[in-house]
Amino acid sequence: QVQLVESGGGLVQPGGSLRLSCAASGTIFSINAMGWYRQAPGKQRELIASLSTGSGGRTNYADFVKGRFTISRDSAENTAYLQMDSLKPEDTAVYYCFLTTLGGRNYWGQGTQVTVSA
Repeated sequence: QVQLVESGGGLVQPGGSLRLSCAASGTIFSINAMGWYRQAPGKQRELIASLSTGSGGRTNYADFVKGRFTISRDSAENTAYLQMDSLKPEDTAVYYCFLTTLGGRNYWGQGTQVTVSA
């Protein structure tokens, strides 16, 4: 069983920064990708960023976070990070970490609240 534990959410002013962490533990045979989704009240969950373990660590970002968010991973610690800069009120949401194995199984974190407000 794989568990994902997120941390780093909180309240920040517009223009500020936060760094989210996602630590994976348990029996992890092979990781295909890790990343982040978010869900704002009344909206569908949307993909923010992902990082593949193969292909030289290819990254993928949603257009609305490009240039502001950066995803990275510490492979030795099975931990993914999301550095969020220039935060906007519309970035307010619950952020969920995910992990996809080479076998196609998906795992999710419990979510961490990010609130951007003056």
